[in-house]
Amino acid sequence: MQLLILVLKKVELTNELMKELAESGIKGGTTLDGTGMANAIADMEDLPIFGTLRSLLVDEEKESCKVMLFVLKVDQVTKTREIIKNVIGDLNAPNTGIMFSIPITYVEGLGE
Repeated sequence: MQLLILVLKKVELTNELMKELAESGIKGGTTLDGTGMANAIADMEDLPIFGTLRSLLVDEEKESCKVMLFVLKVDQVTKTREIIKNVIGDLNAPNTGIMFSIPITYVEGLGE
């Protein structure tokens, strides 16, 4: 099993992505709301970031993101990654997202 994690900056594609995944038999994903690190530190007065630099940093990551988690069988990972890239486009493009997977050594509650 693998845990595929997608941090999606193009939140407007969330519904389309979930639809495409469901139609391809990928189910059981979880979506969480997220914010970039810059938003979290924007109001901290004790950071050594000057006003203009701070506003540039905050504007760059101001929008929210979606964190999507998928527990997948190994044979589903490639298919899921391909669907994600087909819907979202090139993940190397700025403000698109990041995707990675990690092995799962234990899982319970999948109903299998």
